[in-house]
This record gives sequence, C-alpha cells and structure tokens, in this order.
Amino acid sequence: MHLGLELSDTYSPEEEKAILDRLVAYNVERFGPMDRKDIAIILRDESGDPEGGLIGRTGRGWLYVQMLFVPDHLRGQGMATRLLAQAEQEAKARGCRGAYLDTMNPHARDFYVKLGYSVIGELAGLDGGHAITWLKKPF
Repeated sequence: MHLGLELSDTYSPEEEKAILDRLVAYNVERFGPMDRKDIAIILRDESGDPEGGLIGRTGRGWLYVQMLFVPDHLRGQGMATRLLAQAEQEAKARGCRGAYLDTMNPHARDFYVKLGYSVIGELAGLDGGHAITWLKKPF
C-alpha cells in the first residue's frame, strides 16, 4: 500500500471534515460519547449587534471557555465576572464538575486566578516573549 504525504499551508473544508470525522469516531469508540453542547452568552450593543461575550462548550463533565471578550468601554464594571458566572451556572445545571480555559494575557490570568481558577500548565517562549497559560476551576 502506497501512502502519499502532501505538505501544504492550506486545506479545504472537505479535507478538514474528513480528518475531524475520523478523529471524532476514533475518540467516541475509545472514550464514549462526548455529550458536547455549545454555550454562548452574547453581549449586544444598543442596535442588537454583538460586541462581546463568551463562547464555549460543555462536554465530558467540563465547561471549556473558548473565548471571552469585553469591549473597552465596559471593562472594569464586572462584566467578565458576570459572563463567567453565568456560564459556570449553566455548566453546573448541565452536570459539569468544573471549567477550564486558556489565555495569553497576563492580566486575564490574574483575573481568572482571583475568581478561583488555578494554573494547570503554561507554554512559555512564544514569539514576543509571550506565554499561554491553561487554568481550571472545579465546581
């Protein structure tokens, strides 16, 4: 059997789907169903347009916070705390036992620690002297 390896800096949606479908099937076979469910808390401006919020998902008993953004004019007013609290409350209602997330922002890292998250890993040495930090919070 001849396998061809093709290196590229792009891929098609069909190629991505082919790999993802196989990976998901493999993981479900070995670890069981994921019970993944998206969660979104959208912060809308006066016109109803999205300007920030929280996007994540629950699955396998944990909430993953993929994105959390508060626009500059709303920072310092507890909005990020409210967004996280609402997501965590929904995750608990879904039976989750904790939450996890990652950040490259040192101020965000400190904020998450103040809210009860603990550092579980870090990758330092990124370009520009940056690092990415993973945090978790058991419920």
